[in-house]
Amino acid sequence: MDTKQEITRRYFREYDSVRKIARDLQISRQTVRKILLAYAQSKEATDSGIDLKALQDYVSSPPSYDTQNRFKRKLTAEVEDMIKVQLDDNQRKRQEGLRKQIKRKIDIHEYLLSQGHQIGYTTVCNYIRDKELRQQEAYIKQVYVPGEECEFDWAELKLMIGGIKRRLYLAVFTSAYSNYRYCRLFHRQDTLAFLEAHNEFFAHIGGVYHEMVYDNMRVAIREFVGRNEKTPTDALVNLSGWFQFRWRFCNIRRGNEKGHVERSVEFVRRKAFCHTDAFDTLDAAQSHLSSTCNHLNELPGSTGKVPLKGLQQERSSLWNYSGPMECFLTHELKVDKYATICFGTNHYSVPDELCARMVDVKVYSNELKIYYAHGLICSHDRSYGKNQWIITLDHYLKTLARKPGALHGSLALEQAPEPVREVYARWFINQPRDFIQLLQFCQQAQVDHQRLLDTAIYVSGICPGNVTAEKIMALLGNQPSSHNDSSGEAITGEIENFSTLQLEEITQLMTFKMEVAV
Repeated sequence: MDTKQEITRRYFREYDSVRKIARDLQISRQTVRKILLAYAQSKEATDSGIDLKALQDYVSSPPSYDTQNRFKRKLTAEVEDMIKVQLDDNQRKRQEGLRKQIKRKIDIHEYLLSQGHQIGYTTVCNYIRDKELRQQEAYIKQVYVPGEECEFDWAELKLMIGGIKRRLYLAVFTSAYSNYRYCRLFHRQDTLAFLEAHNEFFAHIGGVYHEMVYDNMRVAIREFVGRNEKTPTDALVNLSGWFQFRWRFCNIRRGNEKGHVERSVEFVRRKAFCHTDAFDTLDAAQSHLSSTCNHLNELPGSTGKVPLKGLQQERSSLWNYSGPMECFLTHELKVDKYATICFGTNHYSVPDELCARMVDVKVYSNELKIYYAHGLICSHDRSYGKNQWIITLDHYLKTLARKPGALHGSLALEQAPEPVREVYARWFINQPRDFIQLLQFCQQAQVDHQRLLDTAIYVSGICPGNVTAEKIMALLGNQPSSHNDSSGEAITGEIENFSTLQLEEITQLMTFKMEVAV
């Protein structure tokens, strides 16, 4: 454009010759004559009234070149076919999940050179880009109804929890209408987490969306039937039956069909954990995540709509919340010789009298509840490590009463609460039988571990160097007057065999009984 205008200006205004213009601009005289001729024709057509806009159109349009008669010297039909084969191979790899192994433009160019074709890299790039643009997909903008649709997706992230780097999973819900976001952290991306996430989300908003949208996640789709038909999992069917919502699955590799939650996954994860990624506990990380989501829901989005206000508008359109659905999996497991059950490579202790018996286990995302004869016998926090042993000392007291020597090097003692281990190490390390008797008393009287330690310290202050289980039990004051032994005969619960000195010490202790914190 600049060259064309400079040619016309110098010829008609400055009266330079065609030869001088061509020499100064370093272009051919034929090109200069062509531009001047086209200008003269446009001006003549304008002046004569034939085409009033001819001169204006010529001045404002760039020079054009006739390329119809040109032929491709390098990018021949054979080369185009070879490039197409490489692009089709890339498409096959994407469909098979080998997206990271596709060929780039530089790889295709190197392949063409290896086949003896002398072609430039830029030519190959331009051809591939034009072909991809011709295949560009068009999208249809949607209008959403309040309370109608909500989208769900998973996200993976790594956080430092208690000084250990852990891989966690983020369950993300996003309303299509209000763009309201809700997120929860889980150890695994499994069925229990899927169910509990929905439970907590519907309880949080106090209602149920009419339709939930999912991608092709394993916890929602059991199998594919043909190209487009999908069979839902039992978990999704049961969840839908309880909360009475519809579900819809996206097409394969069509994340745009749930674009709200796709953007929320990246946005929330970055805003919540880009600056802070270390926490003492998972609950602390979840609290931080919830605070971040609450803050983001109070800020206007790109459309100017505030998600929290949008949710308030949706509430009247949501279906009624029918209450929480209990989310657990049931397993029948056998108690081994160590009085433990094994679930997910981890061992969990049960009372030792259940060895070799079958127990029912309800598995939650964060807890295991163990039942025998339709009664709850114990529960454990669920461990997501591998080959871990989660042992409760109280479960082995009957066995240890017969084998007190096994206490000192036992895993049960190692995993016992800190107050219990301190009492043993300070006063009963050489008296394991008395220590087991003391723990049995605390178990029956429901004495907490900290109270046991406080009482033992008090006894030590009154009777230095002579702390016994009988004195601690007497001071705790919860010893029953009588109980039955293994033969069924009543035995007295009073302390009868003390020496005179021991009786005086107990009398002194009982004087201070009311001062001990209950």
